Amino acid sequence: MIDPRRITLLNNCRDASGPVIYWMSRDQRVRHNWALLFARKKAEQLQQPLKVVFTLAPSFLNAPLRHYDFMLKGLHEVERALRRLNIPFYLVQGEPEIELPRFAREMKAGAVVTDFSPLKISREWKRRVGAHLPLPLYEVDAHNIVPCRIASAKQEYAARTFRPKIKSLLGELLTGFPQLEPLEATTESHPVDWSSISCSLKADHRVAPVEWLKPGEEAAANCLDTFLEKRLSSYAELRNDPNSGVLSNLSPYLHFGQISAQYIALRVSESRMPDESRSAFLEELIVRRELSDNYCFYNDRYDSFDGSPTWAKESLMNHRNDHREYLYTADEFATAKTHDRLWNAAQLELVTTGKIHGYMRMYWAKKILEWSESAEQAFETAMALNDRYALDGRDPNGYAGVAWSIGGVHDRPWFERPVYGKIRYMNASGCARKFDVARYIARFEEKKSM
Repeated sequence: MIDPRRITLLNNCRDASGPVIYWMSRDQRVRHNWALLFARKKAEQLQQPLKVVFTLAPSFLNAPLRHYDFMLKGLHEVERALRRLNIPFYLVQGEPEIELPRFAREMKAGAVVTDFSPLKISREWKRRVGAHLPLPLYEVDAHNIVPCRIASAKQEYAARTFRPKIKSLLGELLTGFPQLEPLEATTESHPVDWSSISCSLKADHRVAPVEWLKPGEEAAANCLDTFLEKRLSSYAELRNDPNSGVLSNLSPYLHFGQISAQYIALRVSESRMPDESRSAFLEELIVRRELSDNYCFYNDRYDSFDGSPTWAKESLMNHRNDHREYLYTADEFATAKTHDRLWNAAQLELVTTGKIHGYMRMYWAKKILEWSESAEQAFETAMALNDRYALDGRDPNGYAGVAWSIGGVHDRPWFERPVYGKIRYMNASGCARKFDVARYIARFEEKKSM
């Protein structure tokens, strides 16, 4: 049973006679996917075939090769898994607002189903597609455990205001998933020419794919198993130590929708690990992650310093002319050429691995604020670096993380100090109290010299 609160009709059309299309976008998986399950059920109700299509935009917010490589390899796995269920998969290249309506016309579709994203670019695609389709366009929130529209009707001030709303609904919405049944008859579709697709990409090849993390739904499931077996037990105690290796490494898979957050939450909740560790992880997976979706959905300026709360903007404006001991250009930040070896190590971690440890990402962003000419410039620099190198870039978590570190989003005013104003401060000595800073630096300085 699919909770109807997950489903939103984005236009005013009614179901017609013809195949049901699942326009896969944010949730790039076959298992534990409410949008695909809804499309399958809709096809069954209408007694029509089901087809899955992915529209590959020529550029998605300037994503480099690292991101396209991870995504396309995951989609190749999706194609194989769907074939085993007799569900055809199509990949079309071009602008989604043009290609999706064209595809629907060619298939003589009766309804289109897609998944939820709070990002402006995705919402605009859907607005344009919905306006041009003479068919219903259903949106299903398959990414959040508590659907974003249901969790709150407004931008939440902080986790403390959002948490009670989420927890009041978890008992109803944190459920298991029905089995995705195969289609009875095979609908023929030509296999995707993945080699040709890869060669046609115009993405920046200077940001190379990572080798340490394998993409795809199977790899995501294995990563979760390993985390539950070997690292979750120490999560509460060691999660702020970047040398401990206790993090889940699931954020790239969550970003590309190669694993379901709801499925992860169920597995963690059912595990026999210490309550403290389970609670700490679920707070980040559910409350903090879904708060980020809330921020992006209700604040169209989420990717700009302008989206920051008034108190933060006023405070930083008052300290705009404060003396900065160090100032760096965007290129110096990108190439890790600051005076601070700890910050440089964090940037090298980002560039070489495609991620920064969560605690270090806060330090990394706050120092960009401290060493930039303005908060606006700092916000732009941090966002650009995160989106260019992080596998989970262009994600609500990344936008909210930078906005928290630099713009005080979801935080409160702190004691006033130069440059930072009332924005929460972090320094290297605070990091040294939490973990072996020299060990962390050595790991990534070694990578730079290789």
